Amino acid sequence: MKICLAGGGAFGKKHLDALALIDGVEIASVIGRRLEPTQELAAKYGAAHAGTNLDDALAMPDIDAVILATPTGMHAEQGLAAMNAGKHVLIEIPMADSLADSEALVAKQKETGLVAMAGHVRRFNPSHQYVHNQIIAGDLNIQQMDVQTYFFRRKNISADGSPRSWTDHLLWHHACHTIDLFMYQTGEMVTEVHGVQGPIHPDLGIAMDMSIIMKTPSGKICTLSLSFNNDGPLGTFFRYICDNKTYIARYDDLFDGRDEQIDVSTVDVSTNGIELIDREFIAAIREGREPNSSLAQCLPAMQVMDIIEKQFTS
Repeated sequence: MKICLAGGGAFGKKHLDALALIDGVEIASVIGRRLEPTQELAAKYGAAHAGTNLDDALAMPDIDAVILATPTGMHAEQGLAAMNAGKHVLIEIPMADSLADSEALVAKQKETGLVAMAGHVRRFNPSHQYVHNQIIAGDLNIQQMDVQTYFFRRKNISADGSPRSWTDHLLWHHACHTIDLFMYQTGEMVTEVHGVQGPIHPDLGIAMDMSIIMKTPSGKICTLSLSFNNDGPLGTFFRYICDNKTYIARYDDLFDGRDEQIDVSTVDVSTNGIELIDREFIAAIREGREPNSSLAQCLPAMQVMDIIEKQFTS
């Protein structure tokens, strides 16, 4: 299976590392903003083609699928273009930065029948899989999720510290992870949501602090705090408060309520969430099925974010 990776930033490189571990997969093309570093990246991973125009890769008949790790504002247009070209597509989170564009992507997937997936990696992190498996087995019932997403990002820099050509967003990226995970873990839709945001940064044009509260019909709640002003520790930390246990998830690591680490190494074939999401994408294409984290499955998170955004602007 021949894959095109678009976007050579921090997460694009994570996908390239992951794809290199999957049997029967060839990285055939790498597309980036600047030609020289893109050529260097392509050479490192053995890709025969490198360029700055995604349309060139989409025109290649031997390309089967595309992974979009490009700036958020490009996701919808590029996702539609990929499906119009007959390519399966994995779009890094979020699939788009508006509900209308998200709905257009879901409609295009239904029209084409291609595998189209959103990069909601929290569904795949072994720590969250461990909790999910207990919920599915009927051994656990979530009462509340308390989540903190904290970074120190007062300039446009990527996760690897390199300059960004675009501006990240607390709602249409980082909150998306938790909003989707909350509904995925509870198996319910969010029916009540309230969001507040702090002042808009004068240069970046985004809110640097945000709080969101959600509730499901059965009364499960989620409290989410987000900040680009936090000077460490950085990352997202999830506390699952359940009927009989408490868990704390830190990316791919899991701890109980007494901060004793839980071994999640046997939950899946890897402990790397990016690798697991790429494996699901490839497997769904090969098996001709809907993947976990399909665009359609992730659309409710976009609907909730649309409600929150309207609260901010009303």
